[in-house]
Amino acid sequence: MGSTLRTRGLKSGAASIALLPPDERAAFLDGLSNNALASLPWLFDFWALEHQVPPVGKWRTWVILGGRGAGKTRAGAEWVRAQVEGPRALQPGLCRRVALVGETYEQVRDVMIEGQSGILACSPPDRRPVWKATQRKLVWPNGAEAQAYSAHDPEALRGPQFDAAWVDELAKWKRGAETWDNLQFCLRLGDDPRVVVTTTPRNVEVLKDVLARPSTVSTHAPTEANRAHLADSFLEEVRAKYAGTRLGRQELDGVLLEDMEGAFWTTAMLDALRVDDLPVFDRVVVGVDPAVSSGGASDETGIVVVGVVTQGAPKDWRAWVLEDASVSAASPSKWAAAVAGAYDRWGAHRVVAEGNQGGEMIEAVLRQVAPMVSYRKVTARQAKGVRAEPVAALYEQGRVRHARGLARLEDQMCRMGATGFQGRGSPDRVDALVWALWEAMLDPVRQRSGPRMRLL
Repeated sequence: MGSTLRTRGLKSGAASIALLPPDERAAFLDGLSNNALASLPWLFDFWALEHQVPPVGKWRTWVILGGRGAGKTRAGAEWVRAQVEGPRALQPGLCRRVALVGETYEQVRDVMIEGQSGILACSPPDRRPVWKATQRKLVWPNGAEAQAYSAHDPEALRGPQFDAAWVDELAKWKRGAETWDNLQFCLRLGDDPRVVVTTTPRNVEVLKDVLARPSTVSTHAPTEANRAHLADSFLEEVRAKYAGTRLGRQELDGVLLEDMEGAFWTTAMLDALRVDDLPVFDRVVVGVDPAVSSGGASDETGIVVVGVVTQGAPKDWRAWVLEDASVSAASPSKWAAAVAGAYDRWGAHRVVAEGNQGGEMIEAVLRQVAPMVSYRKVTARQAKGVRAEPVAALYEQGRVRHARGLARLEDQMCRMGATGFQGRGSPDRVDALVWALWEAMLDPVRQRSGPRMRLL
């Protein structure tokens, strides 16, 4: 079967069957023997999604990062099957001693072993292991065994030895580093002991350390990748609530989000600011941090829209971050068009753009696209972290809220602190946010309180 599908140039059996014309699909299935048809549901290589297939090459640890419901558990269970099962039910496989490690013994049993995507559900009748609950052990017909362990009891991993391991939800473990280290000393049987980690990513040191090792490989998939096996109502609900949020990036997209120590903003802080209902704004500002070059290697042009309600005294003013319209690798005319589009969508009153590099050219390019735009150039005279600090203070005072859809901006925010930005590239989105909030919330107050001060 596999060779037939590969000749068609298709990646996996499930995708291949779905993509074939109806007559070819029927002909392919009709050409299989009864025995082949009966075995087809148990051939995971035929049905697996791309992120569920073990990477080729030499590796010690395979980390499967994914959103909720992305098929991580099924991938882990099928990998264990592939290690312990032989060509026939009673013949040995590659491994005979496997560790199954979860957050608790109950989760190992309920998810990894007895769950709908667990080992028992994935195993064909003639190779299905027996779960011996009192011993916390799975035993296969060919004599292979898998022992259950809890991350709450890392000392239990002192002494035993294995030739394979499956670790589930490593990023949730409270004693993750200790348990992981003990497991490594146990993986000493056979010629090539390996471990598979299935987890939704979290910003924890043990996961980051594992991913950073040269012997680690990883695959990744969002929840959407497994949508054929998920309820439509589930996807609709979680999309509506979490799409465009940092929590959604982690739990649905399976992206590892790193909050920098000492950052002005954290994931928890930003998720608490999320709002769905917006007021009528007294003023709307588009902040811009233009890229100084164009092409594939250029920085992004940060474009962030902020609305502000200025009723009452300045201390009562409130701001809402409405949109991150930033563009990547864009020519000046393209980012200018993106700025003009955001200006029109929100009925903005002002565009404020950093002019340290580009000078008058920035306004000239923008006016070619939008001649009537209200524009102000600002000049940065302090480091990025220093000029972001007063804006961070607005958040601490509870005076800024966020609309949905700002996940990439928020990623940068969680890596910005007093010492600057800790991340790849330039924090163009954060810079644009800072300029917009200075123009909307801080600079007008300075103008009221005395002689005009140059913006930063």
